[in-house]
Amino acid sequence: MLELDLSADIQALRHTFGDISEVVDVARLRDEIARLSEEAGAPDLWDDTENAQKVTSALSHRQSELARVTGIAQRLDDLEVLVDLANEMGDEDSAQEARTELAALTEMINQLEVQTLLDGEYDERSAIVTIRSGAGGDDATDFAEMLMRMYLRWAERHKYPVKVMDTSYAEGAGIKSATFEIDAPYAFGTVSVEAGTHRLARISPFGSADKRQTSFAAVEVIPLMEEATEVDIPENDIRVDVFRSSGPGGQSVNTTDSAVRLTHLPTGIVVSMQNEKSQIQNRAAAMRVLQTRLLLLQKEQEAAKKKELAGNITASWGDQMRSYFLYGQQLVKDLRTGYESGNPMAVFDGDLDGFISAGIRWRKRPEED
Repeated sequence: MLELDLSADIQALRHTFGDISEVVDVARLRDEIARLSEEAGAPDLWDDTENAQKVTSALSHRQSELARVTGIAQRLDDLEVLVDLANEMGDEDSAQEARTELAALTEMINQLEVQTLLDGEYDERSAIVTIRSGAGGDDATDFAEMLMRMYLRWAERHKYPVKVMDTSYAEGAGIKSATFEIDAPYAFGTVSVEAGTHRLARISPFGSADKRQTSFAAVEVIPLMEEATEVDIPENDIRVDVFRSSGPGGQSVNTTDSAVRLTHLPTGIVVSMQNEKSQIQNRAAAMRVLQTRLLLLQKEQEAAKKKELAGNITASWGDQMRSYFLYGQQLVKDLRTGYESGNPMAVFDGDLDGFISAGIRWRKRPEED
């Protein structure tokens, strides 16, 4: 008689899933969804298209995250019922279905556990990925295109929306560079472990001597930063000076102190305005200019931060983080984590979860030691 006992495995999964649920904080997720749903239901939501897109995108992300957690909880319950049914009926098909489901849930919970390690400042944001070909001529540009397809296929597997923003094609094969956005919860935290130099070794399809060719490509990953549509400037951060407007040669244009000079104390930015007829108009105009200058400064700082996060990736010898071998023993090996796959074609077809999970755990390890 069939006796399928998966109780210990299921109990271990429930224990791990319980710890994960505490970190994910389902109650907080539900509160956020309720708040965002209320915002999304506002009649004037689409009066501000940019804000509406942010609200609806955030709502979709939170709903997906909640659905993932609650779905796993339900499947754990269903698995126990399936095991009981298999034992009652003595049905080997149901038993095999239960074993398959156990393996699938184990993988899903492992991935969810890895996500709980993504607690960096920008980890929750969407990701901007840039791939650049490096040393290796046509093989390198072809390799860059292979990597681009690999990440697009990975995103497709997870049903993550992708928007290709820029592609520079090479004169021969492949691409010189490409930039695309992956719009998903924790996309930056997840994909950022792929940043670095990737190395391909294979028999070149572009040479006539069937020689082994080594080529390189760089992967850069940065978070998608939200653009501020306006800058709120506290009154205490501004010094306001008024003075008399003057024309050419310093002669007085009018008899009132209508000109305004605004000094932003934290940055030292100074804006003067005297073209309007009244002090109120000049102050309003100066504030608009000051806000614009502060917004530009903010974007410059964000760009510098992005560059710092992206790092300096040279796409050449001595800087590689992963090697892809397409000759002799077929192998893809991550040089940081030691994780490897003997099926390069599956990896290039988007089978990256093992590498990404190992990378996230590896990145977190120094903080825990």
